[in-house]
Amino acid sequence: MSQLAQIENKQFLGNKFYFLKLFFLIISLLNYSQEIKQIEIIYAGSFDRDENIYPDGNILEKDINRKVHLKHEDMNIFSNKSIFFKKNNSVISVGDVFINQGDTLKLYCDSLNYNGKIKKIYAHGNVKLINNEMKLESKNLELDRLKNEAFFYDGGKIIDSLSEITSKNGKYFIDFKKYVFKNNVVVKDQDRIIKSEMMDYFLDNEKTFFYKRTSIYGDKYTVRCNSGYYEPRTKTGVFENDARIDFDNREIYGDSIFFNEEKEYSSITNNVKIIDSIENLVLKGEFAEFFKKNDSAIITKNPIAINILKNDSLLIKADTLISVGEEKTRKMRGINNVRFVQGKLSGKSDYIQVDKKLGLTTMLRKKISERNLQILTESEINLKNPVIWDNYTQMTGDKIIFTENLDTNELDSIKITNNVFIIEKDTIGNSQFNQIKGLKLRGVFNKNKIDRVKIDQNSELIYYMYDEEFNLIGIDKAVASSIIIYFKNQGMDEITFITNPEGILFPKEFLNKNETFLNGFINREKEKIKKNDILVD
Repeated sequence: MSQLAQIENKQFLGNKFYFLKLFFLIISLLNYSQEIKQIEIIYAGSFDRDENIYPDGNILEKDINRKVHLKHEDMNIFSNKSIFFKKNNSVISVGDVFINQGDTLKLYCDSLNYNGKIKKIYAHGNVKLINNEMKLESKNLELDRLKNEAFFYDGGKIIDSLSEITSKNGKYFIDFKKYVFKNNVVVKDQDRIIKSEMMDYFLDNEKTFFYKRTSIYGDKYTVRCNSGYYEPRTKTGVFENDARIDFDNREIYGDSIFFNEEKEYSSITNNVKIIDSIENLVLKGEFAEFFKKNDSAIITKNPIAINILKNDSLLIKADTLISVGEEKTRKMRGINNVRFVQGKLSGKSDYIQVDKKLGLTTMLRKKISERNLQILTESEINLKNPVIWDNYTQMTGDKIIFTENLDTNELDSIKITNNVFIIEKDTIGNSQFNQIKGLKLRGVFNKNKIDRVKIDQNSELIYYMYDEEFNLIGIDKAVASSIIIYFKNQGMDEITFITNPEGILFPKEFLNKNETFLNGFINREKEKIKKNDILVD
């Protein structure tokens, strides 16, 4: 590059740098001029000064016809009296103060301080902030025109098309149409009242978010939670953190509750607890659905039912638990893999139904097809049948029905409708079982323990008999039309035959092992249910 070209290039770069500096200087001056734009006096009935009281202040007062009128950018300030501080670009206005900003925002108050440098308004006394969508009322209000935010700190009220909201502290984000409320928040509309310690509220969709202790009071329910949200227009919400819904006679708890008020539907997730005060029933699990219209609840994940009784409460576990029906006809059902415990009584079945009004509990198996009934052995069928254990005694049958004394809530009777089979491990001998089978069984309870049972039709018996020194006398094998068994704490205590039985007392050595078991025998002791099997699974 020649020396002349180098000089020209330097001049070009220098000129370019000069113009850039000039450009940024002009921009900064424009910005500066915008930032320091002065408050204008549009009208005043009188002008005065009092340096002792208002140094550098111009005292402006209205006349008979017009108020004092000041303007800053697109905002107009009207008042009975204003003190304008030109150097500070600020104003104090008192007496029927009115501000309008464009066509959308209006502010009324008794007095205000306005700082034109930072564009902040501090309004006091009977404050009303109004736009096209709402009205805000408070004692004191701060309005930041740069951020387009308003803040009240000594109590305030918001009124929109559907709701009225009051709180101690609140912030209004005008551009986002959003409120943040804190302390003693109350929302009122036609259908409900919401009380909260901290919440966000959006004007567009009226969606409400909760962050602290909150209660929602509806016509037929009350919601409590510490976080969540609610949409009044769709009447839906999600409630979390100690969430709870109270209905007339049911309380619902969970880590998270979805609620549709219009459909009267709730779904509850994790740490589910549904308390039925009418039935003294508690349903627990990890997922549940509640249908208020049908008065029903269903738990499908790790469900447990606890029927709280005076003495021994009834605990039920199943793959699915359902509580259904109106108050006077409500039933509780367990479906698939049902297990229960009540004191020393426990059992298993495919299905169970508890009808508290009638005091009936029914245990059922899944239906066996005609073909399978022909193929399966008696033992295989008994393995599928409902089974109960009362202390040391095992009973199975096609259907097992318990009745309850409605006055005492204690077990009253038991009925097995078909294929009765009772076994009891001999407490003296080793691997020996007393056994009774028949077609039907009826029995009675005493203090929630089986007291006696009667087996009817085709009754068979194998019983190990001992003398007073607990020496084995022999094995009694008998057939009778009816047999009555009396129980004590250790199980079978006394056996009575209603008609003359056909039976023989065999020496033990006389019978081989197969002859010491009735056809259909199956020992299900390994399936026996304990309380911890239900509570800890």
